[in-house]
Amino acid sequence: MTSRILIIGAGFAGVWSALSAARLLDQAPRGDVRISVLAPQPQLRIRPRFYEADVHTLQAPLEALFDVVGVEFIHGTADSIDSAARQVGYRDADGQPQQLAYDRLILAAGSQVARPAVPGLAEHSFDVDQMESAVRLEQHLHGLASLPASPARNTVVVCGGGFTGIETATEMSPRLRAILGEGHARVVLIDRGTSVGAALGAGITPAIVAASEQAGVEWLTGTSVVAVDAGGVTLDNGEYIASKTVIWTAGVKASPLTAQVAGERDGFGRLRVDDHLKVIGQSHIYATGDVAWAAVDELGNHALMTCQHAIPMGRHSGNNAMADLLGVAPVAYRQPKYVTCLDLGDWGAAYSEGWTRELKLQGQEGKDLKRQINSVWIYPPAADRALALAAADPLIPIVE
Repeated sequence: MTSRILIIGAGFAGVWSALSAARLLDQAPRGDVRISVLAPQPQLRIRPRFYEADVHTLQAPLEALFDVVGVEFIHGTADSIDSAARQVGYRDADGQPQQLAYDRLILAAGSQVARPAVPGLAEHSFDVDQMESAVRLEQHLHGLASLPASPARNTVVVCGGGFTGIETATEMSPRLRAILGEGHARVVLIDRGTSVGAALGAGITPAIVAASEQAGVEWLTGTSVVAVDAGGVTLDNGEYIASKTVIWTAGVKASPLTAQVAGERDGFGRLRVDDHLKVIGQSHIYATGDVAWAAVDELGNHALMTCQHAIPMGRHSGNNAMADLLGVAPVAYRQPKYVTCLDLGDWGAAYSEGWTRELKLQGQEGKDLKRQINSVWIYPPAADRALALAAADPLIPIVE
């Protein structure tokens, strides 16, 4: 009788879960285990780059890679998990309801932008969270050129001063100038923090300040958006900023599928997992990537919702789900080294190390590293069986 490991999601954690499970299966004399990936499309979408232009190109096809390592791709969108019956309900490519049974489930469904109940936010704002929404923003930006010049047309408001907000704002200035012309672009970044880059720590703040000044990004700190309409945003101090382009980047939350699995959750909705990324309290379900609340060290630090953590977590969850099925020892997930590489537009980038974010590289040196990360390191391996399986070893560190 064939057993199945079912992986929900083809993001960074899902892809590497599939490859790692295939790697361990390749080492076992077993032909009765199937690895299946259920996702809306057979492509890895390079989500960390969705603040860039030409968003539709930022994806890597997966069909050839999955074929060469023996992973089955199932085209569909999961909408229910029955842990007692070990079944997942989903809508297939034609929108028809279907069911899949599993022996081990790896939930790698990712995250989505968190939209609070701000009046008008859903109707009048954009985001760079998913490819479809980032493409919609890009089309909107190009459409601005056909409108009469006005403060609202020429102004982009970015809400949220975290990583995504800063990268979006510093990249937006040259993008907007290219569309509207010099002198017709204003970018305003609104953040609740009391100072520029407060959420990212003092180590890289000077780089953020310098890059913002060069790009012409205006920071409004210590404030927040309380309403959005077709003409702009209202701030909590009563100020109104006219803008046709409001981009929301303030926070993310785990996939709503996590609510269908019994377990402890953190404030982002992530499921608490043990050292092997198995959901605590579940016998047959693993969580990985953005849906997993996982310890990275013995000091109390936990994985963040980034590809830096999702890729090695995927290597571990796939390996450990297969190990559980095959009856071999799992590998504990630990990732004590934490780094950041913040893209800062034409100014360059800032690279830091450690949870205190100590600045190591900046400017062009940082940009060269960021380009290497964004164009090479985070992409899946080529469709070569030996190379792909070797790359999925859970003991390979993503950061040297």
